[in-house]
Amino acid sequence: MQFDLERVRANVRTAGTEDLLDRITVYRPALEAAAIPVIVEELMARGVDADDILEHERARGGPILDPAGAARPCALCRKPAVTREWGWHRLFGRLPVFPRPYYLCSDHRTPEEEDPV
Repeated sequence: MQFDLERVRANVRTAGTEDLLDRITVYRPALEAAAIPVIVEELMARGVDADDILEHERARGGPILDPAGAARPCALCRKPAVTREWGWHRLFGRLPVFPRPYYLCSDHRTPEEEDPV
């Protein structure tokens, strides 16, 4: 697959700021080197500075990494996964076939039960 810089620029212009912050921090190892300056330039045009980028990276905590060192995406959205949970692979979205692991972000993970007081 050939890298198309103009297509990357168009994609970056339409992406949300949080998505771009995720790309430049936790998904950075999976990016083409030529895409990094495009993302940084767009973030700077949106008023995001280097301190904001570092703060976003710290706030994401420790995402689950793939063998290449990039964060694994959530199975239900594009945010980085922070947990691995077991669920059912469903045929046609309905019939449970076999159990399998799912990587989930902080928004989609199973809430932890609070300790009774």
